[in-house]
Amino acid sequence: MSLSYGIQLPVQSQSTIYAEPWEAAAGPEDLLAVARAADRAGFAYLASCDHVAIPRRLASAMSTVWYDPVATLAFLAAVTERTRLLSHVAVVALRHPLLSAKQYATLDHLSGGRLILGVGAGHVREEFEALGADFERRGAVLDESIDALRAALGTEEFPEHHGKLYDFEGLGQRPRPAQDRVPVWVGGSSPAALRRAALKGDGWLPQGDPRDLLSDRIARIRRLREEAGIEGPFTVGAIAEPLYVGTPGWDVGRRTVGGPAEAIAESLRAYRAMGVDQVQVRFRSRSRDELVGQIEQFGEEVAPLLP
Repeated sequence: MSLSYGIQLPVQSQSTIYAEPWEAAAGPEDLLAVARAADRAGFAYLASCDHVAIPRRLASAMSTVWYDPVATLAFLAAVTERTRLLSHVAVVALRHPLLSAKQYATLDHLSGGRLILGVGAGHVREEFEALGADFERRGAVLDESIDALRAALGTEEFPEHHGKLYDFEGLGQRPRPAQDRVPVWVGGSSPAALRRAALKGDGWLPQGDPRDLLSDRIARIRRLREEAGIEGPFTVGAIAEPLYVGTPGWDVGRRTVGGPAEAIAESLRAYRAMGVDQVQVRFRSRSRDELVGQIEQFGEEVAPLLP
């Protein structure tokens, strides 16, 4: 199996951990240009984050720029053809599953079946409190939300779910997703998140785990699935170090993997050797044009060298 590659979109989330300075003044046209470039370059997916509101205590680090993932991915679905659309990650415990299902089923329908629903527990207490959601029990809420979303994003016009937190039947929702089964990838690297991914997900989205921890966590997921008798495809993800294709003429940071295509491909092939199926990449850039150039160069020079 080949190693696929996807990208977390710039502009739509601007945490100081990863946002480039040029993104602060960027907007819809920049997102369109990046999405089109990634689609042409064979990227497996475009990803968009999910936060409803950021409290003042976190705003200086996280910023308050967080585009809505459903609106953003639907906007970009209209200008792309092949790349899939990933919520990385949707904090589905903030919303009733029927509401999330309506939004994401519509997105899948409009995009011709390109949705991957990435879900996670969330971490901003004030966000939960403002929306009347249970922060302390968010893990349990997420567990049942996944089950409820499985039902509500299935093929039935009148989905049915009976749980401790959510109970519905006899309520029709159309349009249905274009896919018979929308893939659900579970984010997070805590023991609970690994177990949730193994037992309830179609894939795992780690949150920037160091390479030396990935192998053990992948093995744990495989073991949990085997012990539970769960078979079928499962997509293991990873987030690569920042990349720069070619020789940079500026300081791209000591963690950035740069240089010729073969050097970058070799670095990424190491993930495949660990059992990773898809790797999320992020490129250092000083402008939209430089980022688009990096995406194009990666697709032309690096991608053919991946296994």
